[in-house]
Amino acid sequence: MKKLIGFMMFMSMLLLTACSSEQEVQKTSEEPINVVATTTMIADLVRNIGGEYVDVTGLMGPGVDPHTYQPSASDVYTMDEADMIVYNGLHLEAQFIEMFEQFESRGVPTAVISEGIPSSEYQTVGGEGSTEYDPHIWFSVNNWIDASEYVAEQLAEYDPEHATIYGANAQAYVSELTELSDYIKTRIEEVPEQSRYLVTAHDAFQYFGREFHFEVVGLQGVNTQTEAGTGDISGLANFIAEHEISAVFVESSVSSRNIEALIEAVSSRGQELHNAGELYSDALGDEQHGTETYIKMYRSNIDTIVDALNGSEN
Repeated sequence: MKKLIGFMMFMSMLLLTACSSEQEVQKTSEEPINVVATTTMIADLVRNIGGEYVDVTGLMGPGVDPHTYQPSASDVYTMDEADMIVYNGLHLEAQFIEMFEQFESRGVPTAVISEGIPSSEYQTVGGEGSTEYDPHIWFSVNNWIDASEYVAEQLAEYDPEHATIYGANAQAYVSELTELSDYIKTRIEEVPEQSRYLVTAHDAFQYFGREFHFEVVGLQGVNTQTEAGTGDISGLANFIAEHEISAVFVESSVSSRNIEALIEAVSSRGQELHNAGELYSDALGDEQHGTETYIKMYRSNIDTIVDALNGSEN
């Protein structure tokens, strides 16, 4: 009932802001495109492609879990003022779905990052025949290259005058992403193949695992709204003991409570499992930690993983 009332309140606010914005100011070519992006990864991507010709507002900050994020009244207003809305899709921003549909029906340009990636590259969830997809598409660098080109196309469609610049920015950023991919591969070579297991708080790293040949196991499913039960913890503890895994990772946007329970469960089986550090999964970090961009975040993650797994071999 609370969710229903909350949704009705948001829809009422949406209608009010729609009525209040009937008289729109004509955008001039000198004004940057007012882009609203949902996640920190997407906001960073649009800034890289749009450069000085976009003004990006991110709805979610560092460490915010997009699976459970509830839009506020100010978020509704911010989106109502946007020239373009960019979001991930594949139900990552589950609490926003009805709102996105409302804005799209009013003709507000929207760019859905997952639509810029071939559907053949989506990872399915829930076994063979499932039509549910893993939304953590950014952990494939190849996917993010496709996303960069898609954002350039979307911005160029809205602002043809600067299409060449968006294309050039995308090309430059793709070069940086290619360098990132090479860095990841080089660092992973330091880890013996038999040690390439990544155990995390929730199942956010399957795209990473497929692209860089790691076996990834998350305690929770792809959606953090699904709580890990005693059976999940016990089953994963058995897997860890069987494969003699000694490192597990927490995530910046997920509670460490379940990981602590997992460490205790593995210990009860006579094996030591240590918390090997924090990874960034559903959100970037901040400037203080040097993880405020996609590239910095990914480099930080891979350094944490490789250093921990190498340390476990000593």
